[in-house]
Amino acid sequence: MPKIRVLIVDDAVVLRRMLTQVIEQDEELEVAGVAANGKIALQKIPQCNPDIITLDVEMPEMDGIATLRELRKTYPRLPVVMCSTLTARGAATTIEALSAGATDYVTKPANVGSVLEGLELMRDQLVPKIKAIMGKSAQGPGAAPARPRTPGAAGSGIGALKAIKAPPRVPFVGPVDAIAIGCSTGGPNALNDLFTALPAAPPVPMFVTQHMPPLFTSFLAERLSRCGPVRVHEGKEGMTVLPGNAYLAPGGYHMIAKREGTTVKLHLNEEPPENSCRPAVDVMFRSLANVYGGHVLSAILTGMGADGTRGAALLREKGAFVMAQDQATSVVWGMPGTLVEAGLADAVLPLSQIPVELHRRTLDSRRRAA
Repeated sequence: MPKIRVLIVDDAVVLRRMLTQVIEQDEELEVAGVAANGKIALQKIPQCNPDIITLDVEMPEMDGIATLRELRKTYPRLPVVMCSTLTARGAATTIEALSAGATDYVTKPANVGSVLEGLELMRDQLVPKIKAIMGKSAQGPGAAPARPRTPGAAGSGIGALKAIKAPPRVPFVGPVDAIAIGCSTGGPNALNDLFTALPAAPPVPMFVTQHMPPLFTSFLAERLSRCGPVRVHEGKEGMTVLPGNAYLAPGGYHMIAKREGTTVKLHLNEEPPENSCRPAVDVMFRSLANVYGGHVLSAILTGMGADGTRGAALLREKGAFVMAQDQATSVVWGMPGTLVEAGLADAVLPLSQIPVELHRRTLDSRRRAA
């Protein structure tokens, strides 16, 4: 396989050198070129023909957002990974970049003890994302997808969960009392499309775990609230769960639901990461299985790894209905692909059909139970 060609765009010399070192140390990647700002980057794309771009959020002359919007006019399918600072401003701008067409993002190392630690942090974030995205993305700017993902490929998570077998299917009888959604890489845009396409706020609460760091989830919740009929909240400790509202797990915390008398409330904890994630979809799914049993309609959307599969197995064993986003519409078919290969998906659908199914199945199940 040819190496994945990366164009690095950052105004800071130190960051350009760091990213160059991270990429050149991996035998599957190579630096196609570097640029100090967006204007230079746009000129270099046809010259160096990158497979993927790392793009700084804040730059002089032409910042990351302006560069991304201009780039998308000519290269609508060229993968772009934003490099953001872990600040409120960086988080808000990153969410805006994702809305403008960025594929994913990484956070720049901050307050690390040494250059070596910074390199390791950047390598751990960036390299797996590049490989996972390129598992199905284009090999040239604007080209059609040309690297099909195979079982066990980067970001699939399948190898780690080969032992999971689908439990005996308990028939789903409804009514749907809660909707649960898990996602990671590519998830913010998938959630935006999902919440935008919902015909109406459902008569049940929605629970969402998207792998994101602190600060980022609050801006994502605000963005999702503006795009559709559902009010989306970043989950807070002790928050009462209400129908027609959605609750997004906050970055850095696992989010669980607990029944307390006649109400359901959210609780947050900082217990160890699961599947290298906190928040983790599995943690949320387990708690929903305890609260709602099989009366949950769940969906696993695009994302790296295998988070959500074990929790989905538990939900399904109790009778819940489980959907997976299909490979063609996923940025990375890791989380949904693992679910499918474990035999746990009751339906595999393109993203555009999932909000319709969530709405239809919820309303139909509650009419039958009325």
